[in-house]
Order: sequence, then C-alpha cells, then structure tokens
Amino acid sequence: MIIRIVKMTFQLEKVDEFIHLFNESKELIRSMSGCKHLELLNDIQAKEVYFTYSYWNSENDLNNYRNSEVFAKVWSETKVLFSAKPEAWSVEQKIVL
Repeated sequence: MIIRIVKMTFQLEKVDEFIHLFNESKELIRSMSGCKHLELLNDIQAKEVYFTYSYWNSENDLNNYRNSEVFAKVWSETKVLFSAKPEAWSVEQKIVL
C-alpha cells in the first residue's frame, strides 16, 4: 500500500475555487483503479495550505493515475491557483497501530 501526501499552498483568494474543484473531482479520483482512500486536509494555522492524503494499492496504480486524463485535467486547473511550489511524498506504512 502506498500513501501519497501532496502539500499545496494556494493564493488565499483562490482557496474557494480550489475547494469547488476538489469537490467536483474527488469521486473521479476515488474511482481510479487502485485508489482506496482520498481525503483533503487543511492546515489549522495556515488556511491557504492544504494536503491531499490518498491510499493506493501500488506505486503502479498511483503512476497510472498520475498519467491519466483525470489527473491531467485536475492538475492543470489546480496548479494555476498555487502561490508556492507543491510538495509531494509517496510513503509506505511500516507499523500498523
């Protein structure tokens, strides 16, 4: 299982536009092969900083999503709203609590 964490910092005046875009796209992303979970988190100190947190069956499934038309459309509409370069990590859970 791969956990993908993406940190995105938005122009403050574009946050509502991003939330709308996320709500329109979340079910398309969740329906991608291998996607087991997707959620959106907001930093409690910085209202313009968001994280997507998603679980994928494999790195191959994640890469298939990243090479899909769904990703291309969502990312092209999202990246124009950024105020800083996004950061992303792919991690594996090693200890289950």
